[in-house]
Formats: sequence, structure tokens, C-alpha cells
Amino acid sequence: MSDKIIDLGSGFWNIQGTFKIGGLINIGTQCSLVKLDSGRFIFLDSYTLTGEIRDEVMSLTNNGDDVEAILNLHPFHTIHCAQMAKDFPKAIVYGSERHKIKVPEVDWAEDLVESKAVAERYPELEFSLPKGIYYISPNEMVHASSLLAYHPASKTLHVDDTFVTPPAKILQAVMPELGIHPTTKKALTDQPTAGRDYCDWAENLAEKWEDIRHVCAAHSDVIHFEAGGFKAALLKAIEKARPKLENA
Repeated sequence: MSDKIIDLGSGFWNIQGTFKIGGLINIGTQCSLVKLDSGRFIFLDSYTLTGEIRDEVMSLTNNGDDVEAILNLHPFHTIHCAQMAKDFPKAIVYGSERHKIKVPEVDWAEDLVESKAVAERYPELEFSLPKGIYYISPNEMVHASSLLAYHPASKTLHVDDTFVTPPAKILQAVMPELGIHPTTKKALTDQPTAGRDYCDWAENLAEKWEDIRHVCAAHSDVIHFEAGGFKAALLKAIEKARPKLENA
């Protein structure tokens, strides 16, 4: 998987990047560029831009001057935050409490990325934080939760580890599927209803955001759905996962 920028229309571009485990296996990562109604831009997540992709982004954003903010949605995706902030010095940089701890050299905004204040600042997007699981897990190896961002104008969902594409799906383009992150069970909070809360949240999301046609996933590329496909795929995934999560 090489770096690429994908124009999903209506002012939404997804950038699929490179992230290698042990310097060898590329599992991919991402950020997205969103054009606001004001004509300015925001990034969803951070990624170090290079080459032709950087040139295209700079051309779109008036050499970066029109980038208003960077919203770092996943508390465990921190590697590129410092460089992104450096590349777009006029942008307000939002993150979680973990971002602030792990990357103290960035001048982080006071408002947390998952706050109501940030959501209200960008009405072009809808946000959702999973229920029943830790946003910042006390286990550093558990990365199931992230702040999801939906762009209704392009019918695009930007999601990091929370929802994934099952590996080695040759027929993905014909029959796209979704799964939940493999560490979701370990991410459950101590509340006795945590498993049910997570499943109910996901099912409600499938209903609320049923118009989604594109899912940009950090380690799974962009998945395209026909009308109603996202809802059906997510409901199927939760139906399968519910017994294991509710009995955890």
C-alpha cells in the first residue's frame, strides 16, 4: 500500500498513508482533509505529507494557510502529530488528554477533541464516541476506541481502529463487510452493562448514519457501500459480537 489521496467529493479527501510495524509490515494509517462551508479546511487525524500528495494538499489549502484546525481523533495515534503541527503552524491543534501527555511539544488547544465545544465548532461534521468502552484504555495495547467523524455532504465516515475490514477479503469490492476492532472486548469498562452499551451504541449509529456510502479506515483503506450497505454490514457485525461482549 503506497500513499494516495482519494477525492470523495463534496469537499472531502482521504489520505491513505504508510505505517510499518517493525519497519517491515505496512498496515497503513490515514488522515482526511475537509473543506468547511467557510472555505477553510480542517484535518481529521495527523499524517506527515510528502511528495505529490503534499503538493496537492498545499495547492488546495493556499499553501496550508487556509487549514484552520487539526482534529486528532484517536488517542493512541500520536506519531505524526508534532510534524503535522509544524507543517501547518497556523492551525489549531486538538487532541485528547493522552495526546497532550505523549506529545507535549505541540501547542495543544485547551478544548479536548472529543468535547461538545469542538463538535459545535464544526457543524459540517457529526461526531460519535463509542459507549461501553474506554476512549483512553488503561491498557496501552488496547486501541479499540476512537472519536468517529461523519461528513454528511459526501456520505463519508472517518474512523480509526473502532471499525475494521476483515483481512484478506478478495470480494470486498463486491460484498464489503465491517467488523469491530479485535481488542473491543478488552476495552470494555468495568460497568456491568458495558457490553450491551457498546452494542446498543453501534446499532443506533447504524440507524442514525445509514446514508454512509464511504468508510475511511486507518488500517483498511476506503470501503465503498451501496445504499443501505453500511447499515446492514454494521448491524451484522454487532449481531455476531453481542453475545461475546455482553457475557464478557
